[in-house]
Amino acid sequence: MEQDFTYEASEQMLVIHLPREVDHHNCTALKNETDLILAENYVTRMIFDFTDTQFMDSSGIGVLLNRYKQMRGSRGSVAYYGAGRQVKRILSIGGIAGIVQGYDTKEAAIEGRLERREPCRRGWR
Repeated sequence: MEQDFTYEASEQMLVIHLPREVDHHNCTALKNETDLILAENYVTRMIFDFTDTQFMDSSGIGVLLNRYKQMRGSRGSVAYYGAGRQVKRILSIGGIAGIVQGYDTKEAAIEGRLERREPCRRGWR
């Protein structure tokens, strides 16, 4: 099963393409790899791509929350896009959907503009 993360950096932005499953088996690697990237580069916007992700557990929520706190502490921002129904539900239950901006498309996430964002109150449709 493919568990690798891929990274796409442009100017001061980092896009993290997540695998099919984001769980305790691979979250340590995600944390360590992003720590290294952030230490070596000036990143002001971090974007998580959930397009291929079908499952995420509390370890994934923990990593996202940690990255949010880290970026916020350096006046940066975190966003995500491409989350399917199950992942949106996990993000909502975990409190991430209320603090991290979600987008429908990569382009919208990069530009920071909303298209059709679903409400984060009362869960995802």
